[in-house]
Amino acid sequence: MDRTAQLTALRADRDIAYDPPPEADSPHAGAARVLEENWTGTSTVPSRGLYPHQWSWDSAFIAIGLRHVSPLRAQTELETLLGAQWGDGRVPHIVFNPSVPLDAYFPSPDFWRSSTAGRAAGAPRTVQTSGIVQPPAHALAAWLVHRADPGLSRARGFLTRVYPRLAAWHRYLLHRRDLGGAGLASVVHPWEQGMDNSPCWDAPLRRVPPAPTRSFRRADLDHGAAEDRPTDLDYGRYVRLATDYRDGGYADGPSLFAVEDPAFNALLIASEHALAGIARELGATGTARHARAERLTAALIDRMWDPASGMFLCHDVRAGGLIPERGVSGLIPLLLPTLPRDIAATLVGTAHGPHFGLGRTTRLAPSYDLLGEAFDPHRYWRGPAWFNTGWLLERGLRTHGERYRAEALREAMLDLAVASDFAEYVDPYTGKACGTTRFSWTAALTLDLLHDFEELMDSKGGNRG
Repeated sequence: MDRTAQLTALRADRDIAYDPPPEADSPHAGAARVLEENWTGTSTVPSRGLYPHQWSWDSAFIAIGLRHVSPLRAQTELETLLGAQWGDGRVPHIVFNPSVPLDAYFPSPDFWRSSTAGRAAGAPRTVQTSGIVQPPAHALAAWLVHRADPGLSRARGFLTRVYPRLAAWHRYLLHRRDLGGAGLASVVHPWEQGMDNSPCWDAPLRRVPPAPTRSFRRADLDHGAAEDRPTDLDYGRYVRLATDYRDGGYADGPSLFAVEDPAFNALLIASEHALAGIARELGATGTARHARAERLTAALIDRMWDPASGMFLCHDVRAGGLIPERGVSGLIPLLLPTLPRDIAATLVGTAHGPHFGLGRTTRLAPSYDLLGEAFDPHRYWRGPAWFNTGWLLERGLRTHGERYRAEALREAMLDLAVASDFAEYVDPYTGKACGTTRFSWTAALTLDLLHDFEELMDSKGGNRG
């Protein structure tokens, strides 16, 4: 057997890659079991009931955790997702499992009609996907997965295969989705930003006439309480936007909903820094990608920084101007290593101040302003705390030298993840589980927080100690 075959066949997927077998009741073992339960053989579903397919940014977070259990599975997770990439470079937000019944999830493949409606945009013919996207955390995930086992990664040619796809993904966002002309990417549907039901979308969504409720059936209400989910009115608007985008052949251009979001663009910038690291690993310099990341950081500040709010706000491209709602998305740029020191300090203050209460009135940062009129501690993205945004904030705090606060947030996340049975999200005050439990990215990011890790980037985009 040659060395490549030896490396790729080193361990069965069930084996723990580096650590001794953990105790059966340990957080490590519990989190690993969730990922094992939700593994399909080529990717990981967010949850078996509510989300039975592969989701884009979920897979990025899942791969970050999987790298501690099986670097091979982590690589496969990203390779499966990128295998469904469209010809124009977009990475779809859902890759559908053909063995799952159509009525198990809405919108289903027969709604999106990717292989026909998306033909001009280069949708794949052999796999069914959605036609919209999600936040671009994938290059960041790929770089971290590579660093978990560089030998295996090099032997399999992991970065060599994924780099062109990741580069095409970023080109799509930076060119086709620069709807505001400022160099930043816009989202054309709330589902693309990932924080689907945030009050930040209420104002731009009012421009969208809802689809009639009789024209669709919501499968999400089969698995979650109606009071915790988006309203039928909002869901009707989501369906209308998706229908119009599909019927337009998934072409990008003027839209009723076009928003530049700080978290979406911060993840794009962080992933540009990660692509620079990948380029260096493959023998290039990465200088151009670092320079692009710096230009994007400057544009993000110019376009979305609001000193009066002490955070970044979403920019409504269609109407012009900032959307005056404080969502957790506006704290995520803390992740960026070259954020000016005064802005970083202000973001830390806002996260720990009365609007988010981190470490004071809340253990995890709520998804929306505690003092906002639309705040609801249980309703989807309108107040509950999520573990992926907590993980991004924890990294951001460490990046900017806030080690004590980062450690406090890390401990809170670990405590609440285990106590809630790896809940999808939790009440920010009480930590009570909301949504579904045994949620894959919660388990994956728990694994990551249980391991010591180096910061991805320093002020030059390299590693921080």
